Amino acid sequence: MLRKAIMTMFALALTAFAADIHGNWTGKAEGPNGTLERTFTFKVEGTKLTGETNSEYTGKSQIQDGKVEGEAVSFTIKASIQGNEVTLQYSGTASSGGFKLTSRMMGASDFPPIHWTLTKSK
Repeated sequence: MLRKAIMTMFALALTAFAADIHGNWTGKAEGPNGTLERTFTFKVEGTKLTGETNSEYTGKSQIQDGKVEGEAVSFTIKASIQGNEVTLQYSGTASSGGFKLTSRMMGASDFPPIHWTLTKSK
């Protein structure tokens, strides 16, 4: 019984320290062909991150395998780039004023990572 109580308190403490990223965000990054923009809608339940993201370049994608652990955020999306389905992996660190993410195309080591700056949408 005591062990269960301690585990519950530990889980609640982790949630309390998790970054508050729930809601709508706008991201900008410099890509190989200029400035990229992407919107993000994040939903957080405990340490699980879900939601969707949308850009003019790759369209709308569902967030998969999302996690929020303290200030660390990670997730993947499947997107269509030039008619090919790819998996993009995002990871970064959130703070109260916004956060930074880096996206990498899985299986494409020659494709450079893209560094995103996200701000909360009003």
